Amino acid sequence: MVTVIGWQKRQKENGESFNVLNLQGGIEMIKSLKTGKFYATARKANLVCTFNDATCEALVTKELSGTIEKVECEAYEYTIPSSGEVIVLNYNYVFNPAASNVEEHVFEEVK
Repeated sequence: MVTVIGWQKRQKENGESFNVLNLQGGIEMIKSLKTGKFYATARKANLVCTFNDATCEALVTKELSGTIEKVECEAYEYTIPSSGEVIVLNYNYVFNPAASNVEEHVFEEVK
């Protein structure tokens, strides 16, 4: 399960606006490579939607079936907001909806 933790209004290159839901997965324990100590974190992803502002606001705190998964992609630079350090990443996080029923799951496997 993932939780809608917020939403944002964005603009296409042509100036048209659209909304994006901000999603967060459950708590994960990650071991630090530097200290060897564990810390709690949660994966986050954005989901483009066709909902208006009022609907997006009403969805905040709602849970959705699915997971947020780490997916490889072309390498890109990312600036860590707290330190300003620029790092290179080759992955991003995407929302993967869970099959809502057995039939849907079976048909997905056949594709």
